[in-house]
Amino acid sequence: MPAAITAFYAAILGLILTALAINVTVHRAKLKVLIGDGGNPIMLRMMRLHGNAVEYVPIGVLLMALYELDSGSHLALHVAGITLVLSRLLQLWGMWSTVEPTFGRVVGQSLTWLTVAVLAVLNLWQQL
Repeated sequence: MPAAITAFYAAILGLILTALAINVTVHRAKLKVLIGDGGNPIMLRMMRLHGNAVEYVPIGVLLMALYELDSGSHLALHVAGITLVLSRLLQLWGMWSTVEPTFGRVVGQSLTWLTVAVLAVLNLWQQL
């Protein structure tokens, strides 16, 4: 059974992750930081933007794929996929230029947690 819906959102999220990884490398060169954050708060923020996405995107995509492969609702998958993409972009936007808890950062991270939790519950529900 194909997982075309998950593949679509995974591809978008993969591009976001790749862009964030490239951004870390660009900032390393620009700020002359070879390893770690070098004590530079900008470098640390760029690393955390990437790290935060790496922490949440894989579990979100995995839960989507499992739900889809188990004949989950296509509407629920699209809602989850759109929400995961938008939440990651909001979090990125909110944290790009400040460490302060901005609207984008708070809402983006909260929507990410909610999406992962809902997908976990949907998968549990499928198994009952």
